[in-house]
Amino acid sequence: MPATRQPISVAIITLNAASQLEDCLKSAGFADEIVVVDSGSTDGTRALAEQYGARVIEQPWLGFGPQKQFAVEAAAHDWVLCLDADERVSPELQTAIENALQSPSNAAFRFARCNRFLGRYLKFGEGYPDWSLRLFDRRQAHWSDDAVHEKVVANVAVGTLKGDLLHDSAETLAAYLTKQNRYTTLAADMAIAAGKRASLGRLAFSPIIRFIKFYLIRQGFRDGLPGLVHIVIGCFNSFLKYAKMLEKQLSNAALR
Repeated sequence: MPATRQPISVAIITLNAASQLEDCLKSAGFADEIVVVDSGSTDGTRALAEQYGARVIEQPWLGFGPQKQFAVEAAAHDWVLCLDADERVSPELQTAIENALQSPSNAAFRFARCNRFLGRYLKFGEGYPDWSLRLFDRRQAHWSDDAVHEKVVANVAVGTLKGDLLHDSAETLAAYLTKQNRYTTLAADMAIAAGKRASLGRLAFSPIIRFIKFYLIRQGFRDGLPGLVHIVIGCFNSFLKYAKMLEKQLSNAALR
């Protein structure tokens, strides 16, 4: 570890993540601190985190954005790298992070996230590069309050680092679909709350546009069968979001 680099905390939020967390903790071992904010695990997640030297904090679930921001604020250092339990820092990305923190050119950095789906790391289409802003000086950036699709909001220019953040959920297709159903409900609720409205046009054409963009233009077909399944689910998610928005619009209209 370069003696001159800025100290860094890795912040992770968890809930029953024992089956995934160990590889994440191993990949984050270069950090000066690992803080794990757990929301009530019953599967040994806390004990596993402590075994790897992490500082564990119990915090009832606040929503994705607020929970991650809580972890950032609980960190000991201003420079924070935020990870999910099913993510791993690749050796190339670790090197890039440590080099960047020797004399930071930016107060926030993004890097590519490489998603494993149906046993294959996707390199095209919607699955890659999946740019993720996860390394930042918390005095210059923070997590949004979004209940789903939360993001880091930076008040400064964002730099780009080489190396991939590996996303390896190892979940079954059934579990993935269950999660996507939950996410589309949350996304529809957020859109309605923000005053947005769905239309039949968006319902019909949004999935088609998404397929053309990611499967054809961004060459998702080069990821083989996993790439095809991934984008078809993504297109269906777009359809579901607008369908759920229309359902809420019709329900609200009936109550008037």
